[in-house]
Amino acid sequence: MSNDYSIGQLSKLTNCKIPTIRWYEERGLLPAANRNSGNQRRYNSQHLTLLRFIRHARELGFDLPAIEQLQKLCSCCLDDHLQADQIAKQHLIDVQQKIAQLQAMEAELQRMIDNCHYEDEHQCRVLEVLADHSLCNSEHSALNKNN
Repeated sequence: MSNDYSIGQLSKLTNCKIPTIRWYEERGLLPAANRNSGNQRRYNSQHLTLLRFIRHARELGFDLPAIEQLQKLCSCCLDDHLQADQIAKQHLIDVQQKIAQLQAMEAELQRMIDNCHYEDEHQCRVLEVLADHSLCNSEHSALNKNN
């Protein structure tokens, strides 16, 4: 395969949308592409490798600042590898905390549903619990802090 890719080819090879590729380029995660005589972006194998790195890191849930740090650590220095390991370990801790929060949320929803009986048409346990957070068994607002 050629080492010269259009943005469309790069998009297909990495399963990354064209606007996202442009955004990564604008953000500095992906080096600016050279332009051909028609002013079209032309990407090389380095761009392909970096974009695959970014996509894989995103699929694993790394945020963009962590990806930027990890990209900078792609040298052979042992200190860099230790720092990359620390970033991955912190991300794992964050993922484990989110899983625990989701499991607590799942249990709360299941309890709410299990306690909803249809005999009394004027009272719904789901609506009752949603209206009064003190009826919940766990704290689950941390997972939805952006809402």
